Amino acid sequence: MGVIRQKVSLKQVRFFSPIGFYKQERILGNEFFVDLVVGLDYRNSSPDELVNTVNYEGLYRILSLVMVKERRLLESAADEILELVREEYNFLDQIDITVRKMTPPFGVDSAYSEVSLHYAK
Repeated sequence: MGVIRQKVSLKQVRFFSPIGFYKQERILGNEFFVDLVVGLDYRNSSPDELVNTVNYEGLYRILSLVMVKERRLLESAADEILELVREEYNFLDQIDITVRKMTPPFGVDSAYSEVSLHYAK
């Protein structure tokens, strides 16, 4: 017998954040996009209610709390998002996070850098 899996996603959530290795990046800020995908077994007896699912408004709240902070590395933002999502939604068995920094300071307008973390129970 098969298992139905549920994914709840926030994609390309835009932030202007003080994140960067160089002090000037933290002073000026930069544009970031965050993807967050969470997974769980689908056992929702009331598919029109927030039972056994994840309210993506709560996920957005976590992203907003993390991305407003000044920090040096994308990795620290991704790690904090992962830990807060795991604390808030301990029933999740999969969490994927990507933090993408647009136009990092190495002289190429069309590039972006990104860090991804994957959690699986």
